[in-house]
Amino acid sequence: MALITRTIALAVLAAGAAGAGFAWWAQAPITAEGDAIPFTISKGSGAHAAGQQIAGAGVPMQPLLFNLLARATGKSARLKAGSYELKPGTTPLRLIHQLVRGEYAQESLTIIEGWTFRQMRQAIAAHRGLKHDTVGLSDTELMKKLGAAYPHPEGLFFPDTYLFAKGSSELQIYKQAHTAMMQHLTAAWDKRAPNLPYTTPYEALTMASIVEKETGQKAERAMIASVFVNRLKLGMMLQTDPTVIYGIGDKFDGNIRKKDLETDTPYNTYVRTGLPPTPIALPGQQSLAAALAPAQSNALYFVARGNGTSQFSDNLVDHNKAVNQYQRQQ
Repeated sequence: MALITRTIALAVLAAGAAGAGFAWWAQAPITAEGDAIPFTISKGSGAHAAGQQIAGAGVPMQPLLFNLLARATGKSARLKAGSYELKPGTTPLRLIHQLVRGEYAQESLTIIEGWTFRQMRQAIAAHRGLKHDTVGLSDTELMKKLGAAYPHPEGLFFPDTYLFAKGSSELQIYKQAHTAMMQHLTAAWDKRAPNLPYTTPYEALTMASIVEKETGQKAERAMIASVFVNRLKLGMMLQTDPTVIYGIGDKFDGNIRKKDLETDTPYNTYVRTGLPPTPIALPGQQSLAAALAPAQSNALYFVARGNGTSQFSDNLVDHNKAVNQYQRQQ
């Protein structure tokens, strides 16, 4: 009898020690330092398979213990498939919560203000963290996939930094950027200044893209927009080089020649009045704001001073003087 009692006591102590050890393990960092370890949980994986996939990716953790912890916490059937990262300091218990909540490894992609849509497509296609499922689509097919109201994609995507789970569809980025642009454009249009020479938000977007390409000086964008708005109101040609360059397309070699300014294309604002038929780039928030709330001025001309700023003039005489002063001395 005494032997049986002693055996039972030892078993209870052993179970208690094992339980205490398991509890300590569940709350101890899996790795204390080093780089994050990427791993992927396949769709349909249970706790046992997930533990094996995590360990197989190089995470120093016993799959059996992971399986036991997932079951002990009642979360074994709630683990979400996807791509993750194990960061230093993460405990097994924290890892379980990460998988249940779907805290996927995040990637980022930055779309730059002033990029053309072609440059945006190239950046998305080159990103290693995306699932490249739109590469074979034409621009027109892609816009249909997005349900966009416009067939031409230029200007319709908002330049920003977008976060996404590793392995996400390219289409997700296009949808986010297009939705963001429509929201920003609508908000700016609703607050627009009175008496602007635009009949639609799309025309304002086109103007914003011209402003975006005409200056890198944020402080001057409202004045640049003012010049072009004043010209539109008077029926003057916009005469802006970036539209000509856009019309030249892939053949542009970095130099605008006299023949380029004289060659008729839908985007040559030296031979055609009004706005070009579409935007010429992806405008940012400040260019949208400038196009829809331009500075109040009588300026009709501007010329680069050579220091990153511009000299604005109300008439051709003053403009020619500015050209002589700032450009011919360079």
